[in-house]
Amino acid sequence: MSDVASPPNHMPASTATIKRPSAHPNIIAVTSGKGGVGKTFVSANLAAALTRQGLRVLVLDADLGLANLDVVLNLYPKITLHDVFTGRAALQEAVVTAPGGFHALLAGSGMVEYSRLTPEVRNQLIHTIDTLAPHYDVVLLDTGAGISDVVLFSLSLATEILVVATPEPTSLTDAYAAMKVLATQQKRHNMRLVINQAARPGDGRAITGQLQQVLNRFVSTESGLPMRLIHMGDIPADPAVRDAVMRRQLLLQASPGCPAALAIAQLATRVKSTLAKREAV
Repeated sequence: MSDVASPPNHMPASTATIKRPSAHPNIIAVTSGKGGVGKTFVSANLAAALTRQGLRVLVLDADLGLANLDVVLNLYPKITLHDVFTGRAALQEAVVTAPGGFHALLAGSGMVEYSRLTPEVRNQLIHTIDTLAPHYDVVLLDTGAGISDVVLFSLSLATEILVVATPEPTSLTDAYAAMKVLATQQKRHNMRLVINQAARPGDGRAITGQLQQVLNRFVSTESGLPMRLIHMGDIPADPAVRDAVMRRQLLLQASPGCPAALAIAQLATRVKSTLAKREAV
């Protein structure tokens, strides 16, 4: 990453001028309405699957308050976003190669002071993405869960949003709430959904249809039309997932032939197709 420019010096939030993000067509935010649904697991394994398909991939841990991408990847970085944001290290020094061959930018510990959206946090995130995105075919933003200011701002930097949910009612209720906020505040016209821990084949498509009916009834976009919810696939409940998570290994490396790993590979194919369609426009 030697060709990546160094970030600006650390500036106090009170004196920082808010910048505007550039448009990058290759940024996908992976998010969820609530925690504990496997969002970071999906981000990491999706990155590995996209890398296997020949793409240059970066995963950025945008969950600044409760970062755990390093735990999922079993990495112990010496330099994190915290060091970059405080001016103790250059941005390119914080980019590491993760298992699976993709690059990762980890938030690490000590980022609690960045869990509140300030002009400084906005500028640092924008600068980080503006600097790194041109070097990759796809950048995955592993955001926090919910609809905090930092999460919503991270989502605003993405061209596509992939919502991870489970079939549990609380997960689906919170996913709907997040979609409603994104439709009204960010004028999103479509969103992509993957159902994790699906019990039976076809569950995710049925759930997507049910959520679409609720969106049709209660949520309108800026054009007056309902938000379009795009089903990207199901990841089945699979004991191999828990085993890989407990061993802090990527599922695609620990059990590449298991049902959940095959489902993530299919998800990567759909994501790659989405990117190709954007580039063709």
